[in-house]
Parts: sequence; C-alpha cells; structure tokens
Amino acid sequence: MRIAVVSNTCWYLFNFRLNLMLALQAAGHTVVAVAPDDAYAQRLRDAGVSFEAVPISGGGTHPLRELQSVLRLGAVFRRRRVGLVLSYTPKGNLYSALACIALRIAFVPNVSGLGRAFIRKSLVTQVAKLLYRLTFGRAYRVFFQNLDDMGVFVSSALVQASKAERLPGSGVDLSRFVPAPLVARAAEAPVFLLVARMLWDKGVGECVEAARRVRALHPGACFQLLGFLDVDNPSAISRQQMDEWLAEGVVTYLGRTDDVRGFLMQADCVVLPSYREGVPRTLLEAAAMARPVITTDAPGCRDTVIDGRTGFLCRPADAPDLADKLLCFMALTPEERQAMGHRGREFVEENFDERLVIERYLAVVAKIVASDQAD
Repeated sequence: MRIAVVSNTCWYLFNFRLNLMLALQAAGHTVVAVAPDDAYAQRLRDAGVSFEAVPISGGGTHPLRELQSVLRLGAVFRRRRVGLVLSYTPKGNLYSALACIALRIAFVPNVSGLGRAFIRKSLVTQVAKLLYRLTFGRAYRVFFQNLDDMGVFVSSALVQASKAERLPGSGVDLSRFVPAPLVARAAEAPVFLLVARMLWDKGVGECVEAARRVRALHPGACFQLLGFLDVDNPSAISRQQMDEWLAEGVVTYLGRTDDVRGFLMQADCVVLPSYREGVPRTLLEAAAMARPVITTDAPGCRDTVIDGRTGFLCRPADAPDLADKLLCFMALTPEERQAMGHRGREFVEENFDERLVIERYLAVVAKIVASDQAD
C-alpha cells in the first residue's frame, strides 16, 4: 500500500516517526513523508524515506492560506496514488482528513494533544470542534495518546467510541535511550532540565518562577532550558523574554539539539510543568535514561510518572507548588534519586516501548489492506 505520513514539521517526523516509517517500508509498503520543507527534510531522504513538501503553518489562521494547504495535500495524495494517510499534529490531522474525504482515501489521525485551541478556549475552539466532528467520523481509526483526550473527543461526539483507541504515546526507542549513572555533584546543587519548545503553555514561565524560589534557598541549583525558541505559535516565548531571564541569571538556555541524550545524561531531574500534553516524549526519554521527572497533574503529563516513585506531580500553572516538588527532589539522597530513576526506566519498559506503538500501526494497516483486497 502507498502510505503518506503527514505532520506540520519534518523535525517531528524525523524525531518521532522515523522508525514507524521504516517499519512500514520493511513490511512492503511505499511511504512518503509530507510536511513543510525544513532542515530535516534531507535527513528523512538520507534515511531512505521519500519526501513531499507542503506548507502547513503552525499558527496561521488566514482562511485562503489554510485552504491552500488542504488543496496541496490533496494534490500530493492524488499524484502519489496514496491509499492511506497517517497524520499527526492538529493541523496535520484536520487538513489531511479534509483532503482524504474529498479523495475517498482511508486516514488514521493521531491526537498527540488537544493543542492551544482546547487549552485556551475561544471561537477557534468551536471551529476546531466542528472540523473534528465533520472529519473524524469518517476516519478508519483515531489514535489518542492518553485517555483524557480520548474521553473529551468521545463525550463531545467528535469521534465514535468504536473508532477511538489509546496508544502509549509515540513510544520510546529503548535501544537508544538507555540508563545512565547520575553525575557526581553536590546534592544541594542539582541540575534541573526542561526540554520543550519554548512556549508559555509548556509551563516555562512557571519553571522560571519556581527556579527563583528554589535558588533563593539553594543558590547552587541549576535550571536549564533546551528547545526551539521563537517558534511559529501564539504561545511562543520571545527571544527578548529569554534574554531577560538570562540576564537575571535564573536559568540557562541551551538552545536546540538534534540529540537530547547528552543533555539528559548531565541532568539530575527533568521538569515539564506543561498545561496539557498528549504524552510528552521528552519525559519518557528522560525516564528511559533513569532520570526522575517532575511534571503536572494534567492530561498526558500525569501518564508519564508514578507520583512519589518515579518522580513528582505538581498542580498545573502553580509555580509555588512546582517549587515545593523541586525541593522534595532535592531532599532525596543520591541513592534515593538513583532508585527513583531506575523505577522510571522499568515503568517505561513496561508501558511505553516504541515497538508497542509500531506493532499497533502495522496491525491496523494490515486490516486496511485486507479490507481493500476484499473489496
């Protein structure tokens, strides 16, 4: 079968879905990655995956430009004779679905988080719900990364319960992310690392405020931020704001990276106080490397931690409570921190192995192929 895999960035496809695309090809399918052209497009080609560029704006709302994205997706699907579309990210899901319905192509969207439209409710929220209701009812299957999001869609009649299925996030490649010993350093001077796009909705502001509170008591504590800055998103943190934090000395900005493993190895604890996620891959990768995690008791985030055993949960949008949990971690002995990290690795091995996700996709694709052949 000819399969298109769609997202709003090549970066996402390369970092989160490359192994799935390679597995599909190994199973005999023809795969084309579809996304806006960026620096990772060539990496997809170098990995042996065909690529087609289609502009899909992350934060754009201009009706004509958005319609153009749908039409260009449809043109690629038609020219490539695509029989199935696997899609990711809100716009990737909706725009692919619209194109597939027009062309009568099977599609399987993956809801990796409800996105800003659901976090900050507005007219856009109502429009998004209408589009989901019109499109997802025609999907062959809709994958969700956590039960909270799936419950919202089913209870709001955006998708039939019979078509909804929860997957364990995007999974983790446990052969790449392996346990690493903690760096020997003073217990009162740990390194806390936040890995995410620099967005207010990721809780970066709360992390900075919590860092101020912790460093007032423990000046040796180090807080690092790693991820894309000035992204195309209404919730983006500006470079000016980052420069102000750096001048204050409360955090260190590490920029972006193609391989997060070295930074995880240097950290004592990984923090993500996000308002809502699908299932945050960065926390799963941290746990796979035996790093305790601190995140919010929010949809998607809470799925990644056993509170008090593999890390700590804090209240969303609550910097004082986050600071308290950071101090709870600092109160642990080095041996307790190491034990917490190893329990996190075991938790990820049991629940979030990437192979579980790939096997489920292969099974669904096989059903679609069998159904086509029967017709």
